[in-house]
Amino acid sequence: MNPQALDLTNKLTQFHEYWAPRTITEFNGHDVMVVKICGDFTWHSHADTDDFFFVLQGTMFIDLPDDVVVQINPGQIFVVPRGVPHRPRAPEEVHLLLIEPSGTPNSGDIATAAPRRWL
Repeated sequence: MNPQALDLTNKLTQFHEYWAPRTITEFNGHDVMVVKICGDFTWHSHADTDDFFFVLQGTMFIDLPDDVVVQINPGQIFVVPRGVPHRPRAPEEVHLLLIEPSGTPNSGDIATAAPRRWL
């Protein structure tokens, strides 16, 4: 156990790639991650888990079926229910905190998912 608080701002300065989440700690079988995004991700869904997004910096959008678009601003959280197709996107760089069950592929498909990376 490391009895220190985690500095999210510091963690986010340690990498520059987009759509490449970094696990910063674990919580009850879940990865707590930070990620930088910019541009459009692929449409995907997660059959076994909800998708949790907490915007730390910037403004992102999540496209949902039937042309629904959700805007998420700094300090806001949005959860995509399991099984719902969605596409995260950001016209400019956005910093996020994600919480997912360990091993959840970010693309919904293990074959195309970003590898698990620790900071």
